[in-house]
Amino acid sequence: MSRADARRRIAELSREIAEHDHRYYALNRPTISDAEYDRRLRELIELEERFPDLRLPDSPTLRVGGSLRTAFKKVPHVRPMLSLDSLMDESEVREFDARVRKGLSVERVTYMAEPKFDGLSVEIVYEDGVLARASTRGDGEVGEDITENVRTIRAVPLRLHSHRDRPAPQGILSVRGEALMPLPEFEALNKRLIEQNDEPFANARNSAAGTVRQLDPRITASRRLDFFAYDLVAPPGSEPETQHDVLESLGAWGFHVDRSARRCDGIDEGLRFHAELLERRDRLEFEIDGAVIKVDRRDAQERLGARSRSPRWAVAFKFPPREEITRILDIAVQVGRTGKLTPVALLQPVNVSGVTVSRATLHNQDEVDRKDVRVGDTVRVRRAGDVIPEVVEVIQDKRPRGAEPFRLPSKCPVCGARVERQGAYHVCTNGLSCPAQLQGHIEHFVSRGAMDIAGLGGKTVQQLLVKELVRNVADIYRLTPEDLAGLEGFAEKSIDNLMQAIEKSRHPRLERFLFALGVEHVGGTVARLLAEHYGGLAPLLEASEEELQGIKGIGPEVASAVHRFFSSPDNRKVLEQLELAGVRPVAEKKPRGPLPLAGEVVVFTGTLETLSRPEAQRRAEAAGATVAGSVSKKVTLVVAGPGAGSKREEAERQGIEVIDEERFLKRIGQV
Repeated sequence: MSRADARRRIAELSREIAEHDHRYYALNRPTISDAEYDRRLRELIELEERFPDLRLPDSPTLRVGGSLRTAFKKVPHVRPMLSLDSLMDESEVREFDARVRKGLSVERVTYMAEPKFDGLSVEIVYEDGVLARASTRGDGEVGEDITENVRTIRAVPLRLHSHRDRPAPQGILSVRGEALMPLPEFEALNKRLIEQNDEPFANARNSAAGTVRQLDPRITASRRLDFFAYDLVAPPGSEPETQHDVLESLGAWGFHVDRSARRCDGIDEGLRFHAELLERRDRLEFEIDGAVIKVDRRDAQERLGARSRSPRWAVAFKFPPREEITRILDIAVQVGRTGKLTPVALLQPVNVSGVTVSRATLHNQDEVDRKDVRVGDTVRVRRAGDVIPEVVEVIQDKRPRGAEPFRLPSKCPVCGARVERQGAYHVCTNGLSCPAQLQGHIEHFVSRGAMDIAGLGGKTVQQLLVKELVRNVADIYRLTPEDLAGLEGFAEKSIDNLMQAIEKSRHPRLERFLFALGVEHVGGTVARLLAEHYGGLAPLLEASEEELQGIKGIGPEVASAVHRFFSSPDNRKVLEQLELAGVRPVAEKKPRGPLPLAGEVVVFTGTLETLSRPEAQRRAEAAGATVAGSVSKKVTLVVAGPGAGSKREEAERQGIEVIDEERFLKRIGQV
């Protein structure tokens, strides 16, 4: 076969196989037999092996899985992936509706009601219609790159279909959805694992998450995952006007969308949808744990806006948790990294909706007293929101004789220091001198969402504390290879890897550093707000409570906690030691005065050499620009990297200014 014939045949087979994938996995309407499908796929594989340079970037053969990787790199999201507020009662949903109506100054709101999938949230980014990358939700701002694994999910189009009424958009399109494992596949997978003497997955959600995060994409490809799309971030000017249109567009572009989603005229219809979904929940082939109720109009969503972690225009109305009865064998006391003592019920193991539960939180002494929980009691337990096990109630008539009321200890069970009551909680007063607090604090500091020091797990941290090699987080940066050589499980390679990870963490982004410090109430979102506002650690150290409260998104409780933390002499001393150890957090300070790209409409094209495309877009928008996906009369600036083609040519034809990445960074003052 000539190269020209091979090129034509590869294009033809790729197009046909992609269409059959769509018909089988998204539409559930196959038109050819499995044997015929396999024959075409084998022919395509053979042609690509003979002519590897002719393989298309969206070839269906990419779904069979690539080579083994060693880790997942971090990638920023096109726009933050927010979480939904979870509501359990109808009254809370009606309160949500009242707030929405008040915020929009209307008497009635049209909502979209959709199933709340119980899987793994994923962002898939398309560039000019071709799948470019995929990532987990992560901390909402940054996720893990799982592109090769997501390519193996046949319900995910490698190239967007272009429908006559809904053409696929050019530029960067972010599609959000849920990776799921259908229950029949979950049961078959667990059967295979048991037969191989491997540990089975506890539930379908865990199996989906574990499958998507396999380091070997061939394992992901061997398991039948599904993907339901439910949201998107489209290039400016091409976003659908309603959530209903979002789902219609996603379906037209080749995604699997749930067809039971319903446009609801008022909240009563949304509540009826929830009730109907609950009634048929156990007949579905995938797990759901509630209904999502969203304001339908996208412009209304923009007007309502978002809190730091969740949108004001959508909520998750969760299903009542499933419950089981078991017995409390004992009550243990855990000491967390903030010193809080938490009573934990140790249970006779019981299966609650597919998960074996052997521990349940009792929260605090007030909760223990209110429910009158005692060792030996028979209790009703549930997974709160189908996730966290908790004791619902005690079955009093089954209480054994002599069962004594439970009281939290007056001394810390870990270090023996005095315990004092602070509000609803009992707290160890020994601070970071308490090993439990120090260990939890260090584990948080080095965790993936914080300083991200791979190799410093709980077992290693515990060894470092026992050997007194680490007394605070600054001591991590004084560790030597000789120190690590004396730890269990460390050989030359693992020592070298850990030392490199420690070195790499010396210049974290300021928001990650602030999160790593473990300040009470400071999660990823608040850390980002502080970093963006102050642009460095020094001004934050001198900030007053009043100044902190003036930052949008930070309330009195958070401001008080931040001020208290940075006013502490002990904390200041640790920060000084970190600085002496060479830890220098960096942040982009929010520009003051005129923005350098105010009023500009920017297009990026070609390969950027130092920035990812989403990061470049974020910086342009922070500098006041609007980012477009294609060149038009409105575009005022094109940033072109190596490989720029038609967009650069069109810009030059129209007389639009074209600059390279270095000049772009100079223009926004970030060389």
